[in-house]
Amino acid sequence: MRRLRGRTQAHKGEASRAGPRGREGECDREGGPRPEWPTLGPFRFLRLRKDMRVPMALQGISVVELAGLAPGPFCGMVLADFGAQVVRVDRPGTRGDLSRMGRGKRSLALDLKQPRGAAVLRSLCARADVMLECFRPGVMEKLQLSPEILQRENPKLIYARLSGFGQSGRFSRVAGHDINYLALSGVLSRIGRSGEAPYAPLNLLADFGGGGLMCALGILMALFERTRSGKGQVIDANMVEGTAYLSSFLWKTQQTGLWGQPRGQNMLDGGAPFYATYRTADGGFMAVGALEPQFYELLLRGLGLKSDELPSQMSITDWPEMKKKFADIFAKKTKAEWCQIFDGTDACVTPVLTFEEVTHCGHHKDRGSFIIDSEQDVSPRPAPQLSNTPAVPSSKRDPFVGEHTEEILKEFGFSQEEISQLKSDKIIESNKPRANL
Repeated sequence: MRRLRGRTQAHKGEASRAGPRGREGECDREGGPRPEWPTLGPFRFLRLRKDMRVPMALQGISVVELAGLAPGPFCGMVLADFGAQVVRVDRPGTRGDLSRMGRGKRSLALDLKQPRGAAVLRSLCARADVMLECFRPGVMEKLQLSPEILQRENPKLIYARLSGFGQSGRFSRVAGHDINYLALSGVLSRIGRSGEAPYAPLNLLADFGGGGLMCALGILMALFERTRSGKGQVIDANMVEGTAYLSSFLWKTQQTGLWGQPRGQNMLDGGAPFYATYRTADGGFMAVGALEPQFYELLLRGLGLKSDELPSQMSITDWPEMKKKFADIFAKKTKAEWCQIFDGTDACVTPVLTFEEVTHCGHHKDRGSFIIDSEQDVSPRPAPQLSNTPAVPSSKRDPFVGEHTEEILKEFGFSQEEISQLKSDKIIESNKPRANL
């Protein structure tokens, strides 16, 4: 099967990584390098060699991604980060991916509402490995781009459908956002403080965890299965069921007593004093997760408390008072002072790092956990790390809408005359960036 050409790793810029730099003279109790907590110094990054070439896990896999909102672009970016050649199909005249997840992709501006535009997409999908779409159910069928049509022309095509509520069911054609999917999954009912309304933890769980990431997992499993059957399949990924699946632990532990109290009063939802966050003297916060008795003992020691003078760790009725006691103690020192106290211990106490602080953390520098692109924007390095075929994300800027329209069509066998006619008829749009002289 013919593959997309052009956007191979040899054409990608490699992202730079945060470099391992510790403050001189800092050591832990064993005499080795001591973890560096954030400072207010400048970013320090090491750039990968420009001639470095690393084979990636999805090298040679071609993906056609129909532009959409955050979950779809994230799924496509994950695939691109690990080596897939991703063509993003944008609508002419749009501003592109507002979620800024076009890393490693190329853009083809194509009007799918016109029959000839749909025909162009069918030509792409006839040679692609994966097609990713995020429209409401029924939209692709109206465009004559249904799985049945595309897989008839390319039986090996993996057709990934990412939606809010799924391809069937009474809510399938209804609009929604992360908070709605989270609500319908049941998870939202479990998140929030005692006595307050449930609240959504940003738009991460449904959009990106239950949606984009689950869809990427489905694509990878379908690609693996295709090595045995030689056939593609349709993936019905949706944010409600994806989020519910992520919450399997909550469901499986229903009868254990772990969630026996009202929301916000249980051990893992903010009720326990040893699993919570506390404000420090300088307005920062510390996160405490000392669940096990041995870790709880180290927490008390760091706070200057003695266990034999306190209620039992698991005395639920005493948790509210213990939280107040812990809060009063944490409020007497700065975040840096608490880091100094708990640094190198197993008390499970860590600073709550801001985005400005996180890239200065010595641990992240040791591992190169954050990267910087050609526009000096910082973002997390792709995860997980693979020992033989690690992700090497592109350091180039996100593509403009239609920036690669002509070169993509040429790769798929369209002549210059055909391309010019498509452009004249406003089926496609080409927006090559102008050189700054």
